[in-house]
Amino acid sequence: MSEVKVNKITPRSGTTVQLGDSGDTVNLPSGSTLTLPNTSVANAALQGSGQITINGQAVALGGSITLTTETRPTFTSITPNVIENAQTTCVIAGGSFVSVPLVTAINSSTGARVSADEVAYNSASQITVKFTLPVDGAYLLYIENPDGNAVQTSAVLTVSDAPAWVTSAGSLGSFNGGDSIGTITLTATNSVSMAVQSGSLPGGITLNSGSGSSTLTGTESGATSDTTFTFTIRATDAQGQTADRQFTMTFNFGANNSGRFN
Repeated sequence: MSEVKVNKITPRSGTTVQLGDSGDTVNLPSGSTLTLPNTSVANAALQGSGQITINGQAVALGGSITLTTETRPTFTSITPNVIENAQTTCVIAGGSFVSVPLVTAINSSTGARVSADEVAYNSASQITVKFTLPVDGAYLLYIENPDGNAVQTSAVLTVSDAPAWVTSAGSLGSFNGGDSIGTITLTATNSVSMAVQSGSLPGGITLNSGSGSSTLTGTESGATSDTTFTFTIRATDAQGQTADRQFTMTFNFGANNSGRFN
């Protein structure tokens, strides 16, 4: 066997340097380094030369492997998306849910996390949860499958107190037919508007919607005999929650009747 020892081989530009012939083996002594700048190595040349690890699975150099992909749950909607502080049932739509996910509400302002009271798995695209969230605010949702894959939403759930009526239901007063009623104030906390939900106001009477309080004003017109008008006013808050209350107003046309609402 011939042996040639050199410190360096420097070919001319564009020259091919060949070590051995086809079928020969070129050995690098232990501790040596072969640098191949800007050169790709075919898979066949790598086979049997070692292995790497991908996602916990050993892969021989020059070989191939089928990677197991992980599927994260997805979120589409929550219904209802505005609730009060009392325990409320909500339906969450999405995808890739696995029985039974962990569902947590996260206050977007404070970061406080509150786990759902109950979670029921309906299907891979729907789960039902019960929340009791004592603090008003906007909430993100964190949904985690048993395998650890999870999704976190933006602020998709609002906790808010619904309008609460202060004005008592029932009669708003008795008036002479054709008289002005003055100003009657209707108050419901958290309301931003009011509207007639059912029934009708007496002719000539107008509901002036306001925030927190609304007023009834006007002069009765249209009735010609003793009449009691029954109607329902709906108070609505900024989140679209509502509260209804029924009222009555009576107009008398008897010559001896002088009733007034004060």
